[in-house]
Parts: sequence; structure tokens; C-alpha cells
Amino acid sequence: MADTTVDVLVVGAGPTGLMLANWLAKSDVQVMIIDSKPGPTRESRAIVVQARSMEIYDQLGMIDGVLRKTTDVAWVAPGYRKKLIGRVPLGDLGTGLTPYPRLYMLEQSENEALLVDNLRRMGGAVRWNRSLDSLEVDSAGRVVAEISGVSGGESIHARYCVGADGSNSLVRRLRKIPFEGRTNGHVFYVCDAMRVNGLADDAVNVRPAGAEFLLTFPMGGNRHHRLIGIVRSRREADAAGVVEAAIRPWLERTFGVTWGESTWFSTYRVHHRVAAVFREGPFFLAGDAAHVHSPVGAQGMNTGLQDAHNLALKLADVVSGRASDASLDGYEAERRPVARRLVSTTDRVFVAVTSRCLVARFARRWVFPAVAGVAVRVVPRLPGASRLFGYVSQVRIHYWMSGAPLAGPRGPRGAIVGRRLPWTGENFEVLRDATWQIHVYGSSDPAIAERIGCGLHLPVHRFRSARSSRLQVGVYYLVRPDGFVAAAAVSSEAAAAFPRALPDRWSATS
Repeated sequence: MADTTVDVLVVGAGPTGLMLANWLAKSDVQVMIIDSKPGPTRESRAIVVQARSMEIYDQLGMIDGVLRKTTDVAWVAPGYRKKLIGRVPLGDLGTGLTPYPRLYMLEQSENEALLVDNLRRMGGAVRWNRSLDSLEVDSAGRVVAEISGVSGGESIHARYCVGADGSNSLVRRLRKIPFEGRTNGHVFYVCDAMRVNGLADDAVNVRPAGAEFLLTFPMGGNRHHRLIGIVRSRREADAAGVVEAAIRPWLERTFGVTWGESTWFSTYRVHHRVAAVFREGPFFLAGDAAHVHSPVGAQGMNTGLQDAHNLALKLADVVSGRASDASLDGYEAERRPVARRLVSTTDRVFVAVTSRCLVARFARRWVFPAVAGVAVRVVPRLPGASRLFGYVSQVRIHYWMSGAPLAGPRGPRGAIVGRRLPWTGENFEVLRDATWQIHVYGSSDPAIAERIGCGLHLPVHRFRSARSSRLQVGVYYLVRPDGFVAAAAVSSEAAAAFPRALPDRWSATS
């Protein structure tokens, strides 16, 4: 049996595992990624890429290829039954917050294909048809994984192992990590339909109808849409196979929606679960292996991509010697609260959408159409409308960073620490270096900036202006490789404040 030694073993080559492997390879970390499948996913599955995930693709150097494949969505179109109430422009809500102010449709299979190709360009490759047989920890605290494939068995020795192997994660089960939560009793259908009639073609359509609801996403030419709804018949739901033919008359009768052929049809039950821990010694969970929830808000694949981004850059700091193993606890401290909030929020929305109680049905019948009618006219003009886009697009995520000094905790400096660096129109290009760095905006003394950077062995980037109201002129911002602000201080405080937020072995390796 052959033996192989790597820094990180990634189990699962879906979007999360592939994103993780790409970032590790970019960071010069020795990574092996395995999957029991013969190749990338062929079904469309997840289809929405949110703004924050687009920014990560940009930072990885893949954005041009991604944009060539995506269909961007400019509108959300609420309605009731067969009636279209209006349209809310997404671009108006996200403009100025991000270079990518819309929803972007890109099938999971396309995401995976792009990530596989990019990994190959960096000299990496997925080892398909490899099954994980066992996971142990040796006397030195390293992972020992036994895998098998068509050519026989192999022992993998790794410093760390990441389970990105989906909701039925074998890594999670082998490590006996509880998957806490519940399974919704409803059965849902998903249908990728061609030549669809009865919908706003270039928009996300949201339509309740008493006990029914329909959520749709545009997927490109030939009036191609993803249709999602509930199988309301208990008899049909309990049957082994709900077929496409069974839902066609429901949708035509209730929503006036018809279509020609379909490219994919499936049914599933929705789970709302979060792993009890995201780290157990040298083992980590990411993506659906760590958390699953309803498709409300189109957050699932995006949350996994961001898990991967966060964890990969932390692992890179540790493998390079810039940070200690203990710093990896920050992954769970930052990402698990995000997952818990997301599961809780989508669960509440999901209950409101699917509940058969009288109050919920009344709200769907009367309250939603009335509110939607006002919203399409008022929301784009509301001062807080961009905040709503920020939450859905995941650009407003906030990490409570342990050890990071909250300079001016009740002022703008403290408010920005732990958040993604606000976009000014010119400050994201330097993030492609994926390094710790210092930013300063507006007028600043070049000599002071150079002295601060040299003292900490960090590059300093000076920008003309701070278009964002949360970025202050003359304040120095310590930015992590993942683009989150780790600390903020005026020039006289930066030299003392920033080392407390840098990796704990920074001075020894810089």
C-alpha cells in the first residue's frame, strides 16, 4: 500500500472542496483533494452566486471566466398566483457596495468545472474515484486516512483534513460529530424547465398562493428557469417518486406557468442543521458537511465557498509558520455563528412560506400582495435598502475577531473591524495578492506610512479617497488575506495596535 504525505487532505470535490483546494494551491500549501465520484457534478443543483462569492472569484483571478458563464439578474418580481405585482431593481440596491451588484446565475456544475480547470492550471488535480475508508490520528497528532480506488489502497498522512463531503459527510460521521437540527416534513420539487411561459423572464419570481408557493430563477436563453415549490399532496409526497407530470397541472392552474421540456427534475426534503463543532483537532468541516438549510435566499453554495475561503487562508498562515495551530480555532469562532444565523433566519422564513396555519395562509393571501405592491415602488428609494442587499449578498457578514483591537469601539473605526473591507472602486485589486496588508485613505504622510509598514513587514497601500462613509481619512486599516478588516488605528497607535491582530508568529517569520 502506497503512502503519501501532504499538508492538507480535502475530502469532497464539490464547490466548497474545490474552492478550498484552489486557495490552498494558490497559497503554496501541499493539498490533496479526493472524491468518490467519477468526475464533476453534471446536474445544475445550486445556481445562484452572490456578490461576496463573486468577489472571492475575483480575488482568486477567475472572475473573467466566471462572468462569461453567468446570467446576471437585475430584478426581483413579486406576484400572487398568476398576477405579476411589479419589479424591484437589484442593481439599484447594490450599486456602490460591490463591483458585483446583482444576482448571478451559474449552475453548480459550471462552478465546479471552472474550479477544476483553475486548479489544473496551478498544477493540481482532483483524485476522482477515491473513497475514504478510515480516519485516525497518529501519535504525533497528524491525520492518517486510508483511501481506496480502482488502483488499490493508499495511506494519506496529512497535517489537517477538511470534510467538504456534503450533508451526509463521512468525515463528520467518522469523527462522530453531531449534526444538530431538524428535517422539515414537506417534500419539495425542483425543475429546470425550458420555454417557460407565465413568468417575468429576466427576474427572480416570488409567488405565494394560499397553501402554495412558487420560487423561480432565470437560467439563460430559451426562457430557461429553475422552478421550486412544495409537493402539497400528502399522498404524492409520501409516494416513492413524485414525477414532473404531477406538478405541471398544479403550476398551470395556480400560477399560469407552463413549459416545454425540462433538463432536470428532482424532489427533496429540506434540513435545517448545523454541526456541533466545525473543528475537532486536525479535522475541519465546511459547506454542507457543516451546515444545511432551505434554499430560501439562495445562500447554501455561497456559504460553503466562503467557508473554504476563510479556512484556506488560515491554514496557509499556519502551514507557512506565520500562525500557530491554535489560531485555527478562529475558523469555527467566525464561521459557525454565520451558519447558525443563516439556518435560523431561513428556517423562520421557510416556516412562514410553508405553514398551513390560518394566520400564515392569511398573510400569504392578503398581506404579502399588499406589502409587495408598496415595496416595488418604495424599497429602491429607502435609505436602508442597500442594507437588505448587503445581507442577502453576504457582504455585510461580521466576525467577532478574538484578539483584534477595536480602536474607537463606538466610532467608525470600531464598527468596521471584523467586517469585509468596504469597496471604494479602487481598493479591491490589491486584495488579489491575498496577503496581510495595510490600507490608508485620503491624504497621508508617505514617510509615516512607510515607517509603519516597514516596522511590521507589511505592504502599505495608499488610496486617494475613502468613498465609503465607514472608512475614515487618515486612519490605517489592517486587512487580512481574506479581505476582512482585522484592526484600525490612527498613525500614532498603529504600530502598537496592529501586532495584536496579526498572526501570533508573525514577528518570528517576517
